[in-house]
Amino acid sequence: MSLVHQIALTMLPGIGDINAKKLIAACGSPEAVFTEKTRLLMRIPGIGESTARLVNIDSIMDRVYEEIEFIQKYKIQTFFYTENAYPYRLKQCADGPILIYFKGQTDLNVPLIISIVGSRKATEYGKDFVKSIAEKLAGKGVLVVSGLAFGIDSIAHSASLDNGIATVGVMGHGLDRVYPSQNRSLAKRMLDQGGILSEFPSQTTPDRENFPKRNRIIAGLADACLVIETGLKGGSLITADIANSYNRDVYALPGRIGDPLSEGCNWLIKTNRAGLIESAEDLLESMGWNLNEGIGQRYQPLLFPELKPEEKQIFDLLKEHITLPIDEICMLSQMAPSRIAAALLNLEFEGLVKCMPGKSYRMVQR
Repeated sequence: MSLVHQIALTMLPGIGDINAKKLIAACGSPEAVFTEKTRLLMRIPGIGESTARLVNIDSIMDRVYEEIEFIQKYKIQTFFYTENAYPYRLKQCADGPILIYFKGQTDLNVPLIISIVGSRKATEYGKDFVKSIAEKLAGKGVLVVSGLAFGIDSIAHSASLDNGIATVGVMGHGLDRVYPSQNRSLAKRMLDQGGILSEFPSQTTPDRENFPKRNRIIAGLADACLVIETGLKGGSLITADIANSYNRDVYALPGRIGDPLSEGCNWLIKTNRAGLIESAEDLLESMGWNLNEGIGQRYQPLLFPELKPEEKQIFDLLKEHITLPIDEICMLSQMAPSRIAAALLNLEFEGLVKCMPGKSYRMVQR
């Protein structure tokens, strides 16, 4: 698949991720989108004449080749949403980016991922709680995602690094800069134990409107979103709202009544938009990550000749991926949802798989 056409599709003004996915689904590939006649593009449901006429690669080719030169020079990886290496959690999100840029040393499809967000004006209460979470997550194979901003984001990244946890910062601009600049050294550390990620090409400035878009990646990339200290307005509540819309688990740290930095968390809990956590153990137990099964370790192959063919097929998928959402199981197995549901139920009865938050299933080690 041509990287030129992948990048070009993201640079077309007025198209967006949802329309780009419609175009690719109808045409078959990014290359085919640019070779298809406009009159045929207009017939694609949801596209129309105005969108179809925006598909013109000639006007952006210089910029596309400039971006490819930047990618190659700085050894940046790209993941297109039709590729296997693309984060499968983001693939579940209808408005997920069709292309992401990544520089770092971690797998974006590890079994356990949590996003941690919160106020830029963090107190010692919030900072200490994030550090305690990182200490408890150490050694469990968890990836921590945040936004590399001041406050809770920076604490989440640095505490993860201090405890040997891979951590990824999602940027609201291109990977040719770090914003805020004071976090440049932190971002550099993360390249060897996680990385930095963005949907924006180089030369994209950290404009205000980019950060809500950035927040949907923070929410979609993880199994659960943990909100630490936030007011009643701001990016953390946006991230929590998006996470709920993606059917991700959301948790919040409660605070004192009337404390401006706890009003947002308390509101999330009060309105049942987030679960209350008072300790790292609460989070681990709720997510099923506190099991003595060697999370993150290699699973030994097991043979269960008594399993039915469809059960064996699903078990083998989970043996390979450890944890999979139900949608991914459906896609990979190509079985009818009713057969999958029955097979998973039997596997649960046998104690071979466990249902996890977010409609995911995990293989149980024996």
